[in-house]
Amino acid sequence: MDSSTDEELVRRFVDGDREAFTGLVERHQTRVYNIAYRMLGGRENALDAVQDVFLTCLRKLPGFRGQSAFTTWLHRVTVNVCLDALRRRRPEQPWGDELPEIPVADPSDSAAQAVDVQRALLRVPVEFRTVLLLHDVHGQPYETIAEILGTPLGTVKSRLHRGRVALGRALRGEHLGALRPSNLEETME
Repeated sequence: MDSSTDEELVRRFVDGDREAFTGLVERHQTRVYNIAYRMLGGRENALDAVQDVFLTCLRKLPGFRGQSAFTTWLHRVTVNVCLDALRRRRPEQPWGDELPEIPVADPSDSAAQAVDVQRALLRVPVEFRTVLLLHDVHGQPYETIAEILGTPLGTVKSRLHRGRVALGRALRGEHLGALRPSNLEETME
């Protein structure tokens, strides 16, 4: 793998080096896939999103001004592609059908727990799920998430808290209903 920084690869790509883009894809494809998988729930949806993310990057990278880190910009593209995919999804299309059924012989089995968490995460409203993934899974700081989402810092912190509450409720099997940012507080009591 190329030892150049992301910024160097971007500059080389803009200057006409097509291999530099390949280096960016190889470096970041796993992270992009993981975000897409957790946001969209399912391998095929995630793979489609990864393809869309890198096609968008290919088209828009020459306009990247470098005002933020490349990874911040890439996360924003990824989140936007996933949100677009969620908006296009048919309402009757269930969330969890693409997740495998895993027979559980041992309740302490970490693979089964991971599937349970993924299913619960898919029940969390997307506004909260996005912040949970970026912060708790990918370790992004609040400020970077605010930049990625184009939202105030306080909104990020609030969505993270509310997302954790909603995830906890989903893991306990509680019905979340039409849980949205505006009515979550009244259901948290």
